[in-house]
Amino acid sequence: MSATALAVAEASKQALHSDDIVSGVKYILENKNILSDEEMLREMFIYSTHLTALTAHLVTSVLLTEEQMNAMMEEIAEFEELGKEME
Repeated sequence: MSATALAVAEASKQALHSDDIVSGVKYILENKNILSDEEMLREMFIYSTHLTALTAHLVTSVLLTEEQMNAMMEEIAEFEELGKEME
């Protein structure tokens, strides 16, 4: 259990230090004085959603096997199809 916890922590750290995430923060900091409030909000939203998605992906990769991941994706696709049929 502690090995899994350490792997989740490492995945979160990896996401936070990824080149894309760091570049996003750098862009925001370098342009904070020239971006309008609306542009700054948009950039912060993009940054936070990117970080969240990457973290979720990396943590999921730690917690699920490839087979489990494929099964989950198939279930999601089935639910989406059912939702479309119910509309």
